[in-house]
Amino acid sequence: MRLKLVTATSLLALCLVTTAQSVEINQDGANAVKDTLTKLLPEDLAKSGLITVNPAGARYEIIYDLAKLLGKADPASFAISGLTPLSMFATPLDSGLWNIEGDDKFNVSGHFKGPDQKPTDFAYSIASLVYTGVFDPAISYLRSGTFNAKDIKVSSKSDTEEVHASIAGIDQKLSSTDSAGGNGRIDFAGTGSMTNFFEQVSSQQTPPVEIRADSIDVAAEVKGLPAKQIRDMIFFVLDHVDEKELSPENSDKIKGILKQAFPILASFSETIGVNNLTVSTEVGKGGAKAFGYNVVMDGPTDAMRFGFGMNAQDISVDTPLMPASYSTFMPTSFDLQVAVPNLDFAGFGDAFMAMDFNDKTSEKSGEEMAKKLFRDGRLAVEFPKISAKSDVYDIDMTGKIEGRVDAEKDYSMEATILARDLDKTIAAVQELAKTDPDLNQVSFGIMMVKGFAKTDADGRSRWDISISRDGSISVNGQVVKEADQP
Repeated sequence: MRLKLVTATSLLALCLVTTAQSVEINQDGANAVKDTLTKLLPEDLAKSGLITVNPAGARYEIIYDLAKLLGKADPASFAISGLTPLSMFATPLDSGLWNIEGDDKFNVSGHFKGPDQKPTDFAYSIASLVYTGVFDPAISYLRSGTFNAKDIKVSSKSDTEEVHASIAGIDQKLSSTDSAGGNGRIDFAGTGSMTNFFEQVSSQQTPPVEIRADSIDVAAEVKGLPAKQIRDMIFFVLDHVDEKELSPENSDKIKGILKQAFPILASFSETIGVNNLTVSTEVGKGGAKAFGYNVVMDGPTDAMRFGFGMNAQDISVDTPLMPASYSTFMPTSFDLQVAVPNLDFAGFGDAFMAMDFNDKTSEKSGEEMAKKLFRDGRLAVEFPKISAKSDVYDIDMTGKIEGRVDAEKDYSMEATILARDLDKTIAAVQELAKTDPDLNQVSFGIMMVKGFAKTDADGRSRWDISISRDGSISVNGQVVKEADQP
């Protein structure tokens, strides 16, 4: 589950006003704020009372009566109760920015029918939702903010599936600074934490599954974001969403906005950490003391690097489905890091600018963009780290594969594999082979591989493997397969 309160709250404030009209709070100012908030809504919805703005001392109170969204809903297909209005307070500042704040709670329940006409009951509650922030009308987004939600509960039930989820609390912080270089771009950074996560899913086809985590922590950072241009793109799409074809003038306009926006970012990173994760079913239980995920994109626009990874420590599996003799081969920890370097987003952007936005069937444009992104179709995948450890093995691998996006055989690979206590691994496989004779071949294969190994100073076995485009293979400099014949 991602932490999305920052985005949700920002959308409530989208298009608040173009400037802080004045520090004087009056009904005319309230009407101006309301007109700005409703100008992109359908006319009937804008007049429905969905949004109300009132002067409230030194600030404006903005009331969202979400029940108005359901005015045309068929009660037989969708009904909801407990949907009370939400309030947000906005205070204009002399700088043109706005302070926003809110303190709400949420408790709704109802039912709906999906495309299959099967009924589903649902309930959603937040005991407390408190937030403060500084909103920038120039980018229609928050410059900073803090957000806190407590006692969140979600449930749904149909004839075939039932889901229950809860979170004790969510805390988030957002901050921003102007990017270096004074080019109007912005660096955003955010952190979030979720405590006591629980989810239970059951259906007619599968037994109940429970997922629990003591906490989930998230940290994200994006640098060089063209926030104003992204805002302009959103407005452009909303203004022209009903048009089947763009006029030449509008096509040039959106291309101009996109040209200013490229590159979309200078770098991006996100990490997610899950603490004391457990997954329980009727047939067993498993989990990890720590589970992590990361993604990063950085580097110059004509040679950006995209990487992602996963890792887990203190993994445990307890299920009668796994014979005890195999349990020692389950990894107690692993780390997988993968990267795609040398992505040419500058060339990709140039090809994108040359695309005819009215030609929705052009395959040539897509192929041209792919060639630009991967530098004439060449693709490299790096493995900075792949490791796995259990009671009977300890393996690390690094490597790189190079090839083409349009061919399967034209590739090369360089890899290094390190294994600690290989004799211990062989002995464990041989012991297991006493009850599973097919594993004798595995044991024999490992011993053959050991014969090619070198021994590092720390005692680990090493294999430096090279596979060339001509099909030849060498291990630690020794050729084990000659090049393919033309």
